[in-house]
Amino acid sequence: MAKRLNTFRQKRLEGEKQALQQVPPLAELLAEAAAQNGLSLQLTHAPAPALIGQRDPSPTVEIAPNDPIVAYFLSAPGVVEIDKLHLDSPTLRALKAAKVKLAIPLISQGELIGVLNLGQRLSEQDYSAYDRKLLSDLATQAAPAVRVAQLVREQQAAIQERERIEQELQVARLIQQTLLPRELPELPGWQVAAYYQPARAVGGDFYDFFYFEDGRLGVVIGDVTDKGIPAALVMATTRSILRSAAQRLVSPGRALEHANDLLCPDIPARMFVTCLYAILDPATGLLQYANAGHDLPYRRRGGEVSELRATGMPLGLMPGMGYEEKVTFLEPGDSVLLYSDGLAEAHNPQREMFGFPRLMALLSQINDNKVIDSLLSELASFTGPDWEQEDDVTLVTLRRAPQPAPNIIDDEVTLVQPPEHSASSVPVPAPEGHAGQNAPNSWRSLAELAVPSAPGNERQAMEQVAEAVQPLGLEARQLEQLKTAVAEATMNAMEHGNRYQPDVPVLIRVLASETTLSVRITDQGGGETLPEAETPDLEAKLAELQSPRGWGLFLIKNLVDDMRVTSDATSHTIELILGLEGATHVE
Repeated sequence: MAKRLNTFRQKRLEGEKQALQQVPPLAELLAEAAAQNGLSLQLTHAPAPALIGQRDPSPTVEIAPNDPIVAYFLSAPGVVEIDKLHLDSPTLRALKAAKVKLAIPLISQGELIGVLNLGQRLSEQDYSAYDRKLLSDLATQAAPAVRVAQLVREQQAAIQERERIEQELQVARLIQQTLLPRELPELPGWQVAAYYQPARAVGGDFYDFFYFEDGRLGVVIGDVTDKGIPAALVMATTRSILRSAAQRLVSPGRALEHANDLLCPDIPARMFVTCLYAILDPATGLLQYANAGHDLPYRRRGGEVSELRATGMPLGLMPGMGYEEKVTFLEPGDSVLLYSDGLAEAHNPQREMFGFPRLMALLSQINDNKVIDSLLSELASFTGPDWEQEDDVTLVTLRRAPQPAPNIIDDEVTLVQPPEHSASSVPVPAPEGHAGQNAPNSWRSLAELAVPSAPGNERQAMEQVAEAVQPLGLEARQLEQLKTAVAEATMNAMEHGNRYQPDVPVLIRVLASETTLSVRITDQGGGETLPEAETPDLEAKLAELQSPRGWGLFLIKNLVDDMRVTSDATSHTIELILGLEGATHVE
């Protein structure tokens, strides 16, 4: 559709240019006609655009719209002797200074469109009655022709302006397309897809991928307000700033904060950028994200669709803004849709909006493998064949393959074994998405947290986990022991794993089946394997033969039914396990 519109506009511009080339210079014809009768003719600009005889050596005189001589000419058409006219008029003074003797207004449809001015006759004789009648007749016949010439000039200027805008849009589209990724990321166990369709009037949509050395993938989608080259240039600037920030800051929220502070001083007035920045760990499915006022992404799990919320102001509006950072785990079969408002805010011929509820409903129904194709098909059906696209449409999807291995749920199958020292029997849970998904021992997520690594934040983690497990109805003693274990494990993760780097959060995930509670606390240190929890030698510590520290893992292990530790190249995870037999089950 866009290509057909461009072809049509190009043909129309060429036709109009050819038509204009057929119009002769009217001012020259008038000047020649006057000269043949011994007259020196000048055509003065009226409030509306007018033509000037190119052979006339006299200076051009412009008439301001509020000059009183305009009202005089309209009320007294015909030949006017300038020397006998007395008005407080800048134009009149200019005409007298130019030694104009006679002025004949050109009036078309009640509007003054120009004035024929004559100086002294070439023969230096006075103008005769015949001369005045000739000039009056000439003005009567010339006025419509001058008006046509003015309209032709206006049309010519409009054509040139349209050509300029077309060239600007072409440059803007080229900038956008050049900066978009040429290839999609190829991640084992993942499917990444993207779609971008610019509108005729170019907006500032963009998406981007960048890779980290540890194998994680950065994903950005953004939308710049306004249109044309200004929006394209802001888009290019934002993309560069985000890429630079992502290389130095591992936190999506900190990267957006840095980009906002850099954009604010220089972004043009009334412009801003909405943007969502996420970092995906393909190995675990962990997705960290922060949002600068962009449309909320959707996560699809099974047939359920939920919003991934994180608060933050658009980039470029106000300096010093903070950006909330959230995490979620994409499990096998999960997918995430990132999109721009060109989809949700599209209108049909009845001016109804496609809308977010419709988008969520479609996502819950369509085939996982054809999300983008299905959405575009629904959009085409909604808008109809004559839709003129209002804004760019950008879509990015991340989908985790249904049966990868290893994955988080598989880990949980291994980790959640009946604690040997527990009096209760903890059944082995069935992985979500597999047979038994609706069985009594299937898992559900109660909370996913990202706690900045700063002293004292272990209390925040402890309270949020306590709030998350409240529906389980734990006994008071059991809850207090769990809180202490969470605080201790979080403090260890912040100190030893993340080295108290504030932009490197501790990730906490709370899961529950009907019989088991699992709290997984993950740092981002990795590398070295955590030591096994050992019983401290109390006498040696009291004798200062050992460090007074080193109680952490021992304490944690004795506060819960079971504790498991796993490590890989990028992280350590401590999993706290409690049996829930006899507790109130999750609703």
